[in-house]
Amino acid sequence: MKTFFTIHAGEYLVGSYIEEHFRNLSIWIPSKDTGIDLLLTNKQQTRSVSLQVKYSKDFNLNHETLLINKLRATGWWSIDREKLIKSKADFWVFVLPSFLEHEAVML
Repeated sequence: MKTFFTIHAGEYLVGSYIEEHFRNLSIWIPSKDTGIDLLLTNKQQTRSVSLQVKYSKDFNLNHETLLINKLRATGWWSIDREKLIKSKADFWVFVLPSFLEHEAVML
């Protein structure tokens, strides 16, 4: 049986944000994992940009420290420089949901 492909929460949040704020773009989801999570095109499909989306939950255990430091959330990623350089994606988007602020922060 073939596995069922679905997008993860970070890809959904990025796609939703793009649909709301960039109405002149179309969003495409690949049918298999190629290192590109979302493909954006203009409406004429003459230009495209590819995105790799990374998602992390909020790992902050002390929300008072967040407020003192004026941070919305803290997360955890292990970023490999070589992987970034060799990536097929044009841009990487890091998504961090803030449970304190009730919003997602995209870097």
